[in-house]
Amino acid sequence: MNEHKRLNIKEWAVEDRPREKLLIKGARHLTDAELIAILIGSGNTTETAVELAKRILTATNNNLNELGKKGIDYLKSFNGIGEAKAVSIVAALELGKRRKDADVFSKNKIGGSKDVVDFFRPQLADLTHEEFWVMFLNRGNKIIDTFMVSQGGISGTVIDVRLILKKAIEKLASSLILCHNHPSGTIQASNADISITKKIIDAAKIMDITVLDHIIITQDSFLSFADNGMLNL
Repeated sequence: MNEHKRLNIKEWAVEDRPREKLLIKGARHLTDAELIAILIGSGNTTETAVELAKRILTATNNNLNELGKKGIDYLKSFNGIGEAKAVSIVAALELGKRRKDADVFSKNKIGGSKDVVDFFRPQLADLTHEEFWVMFLNRGNKIIDTFMVSQGGISGTVIDVRLILKKAIEKLASSLILCHNHPSGTIQASNADISITKKIIDAAKIMDITVLDHIIITQDSFLSFADNGMLNL
């Protein structure tokens, strides 16, 4: 009996096929699963590309940020996803992060903690290790440059205050903003976070450079030292 035969994706109505739907209605009308289905092109012997994409998303709680943390080997564990398809998914997710990063950088001016978070979150939120970054600003709070000071394990990084100030002087920065991520998801500042902030503030004062903020980023939230009155250390 064929009454329960699963339709091949080519047998779907045109407006229900992901590629055709995008052409007819535009990308914004597609679900996350349909967009991923376009990337992978085909499913496996028991699933269409859309069904396979839905299963991948379900495994990551339908959260694209969580999917973005997964690597090639994880994606290849799904039947129907080979190396080429896995690479396509990873590349697309990375482009999404960079697009958001480019939008923030194009403004080239920091007006508050949210601007800093929008700038750094795409590159820090999904990491499984800590990275400590510094943003250098001129007197108009325009971004001069950013610099990764260190990276390390989930427990923390080693910060060289002298290296930060050397870079700030080279860039002729009037102020700087510190930023690092907490892969654990813990948003509270640790004693080490508070201590290194104080060291950098004290050292920067000697060079007439102001530390405007220190921001801790997690996947879902952030902590701003400035917004919480924590810079008067």
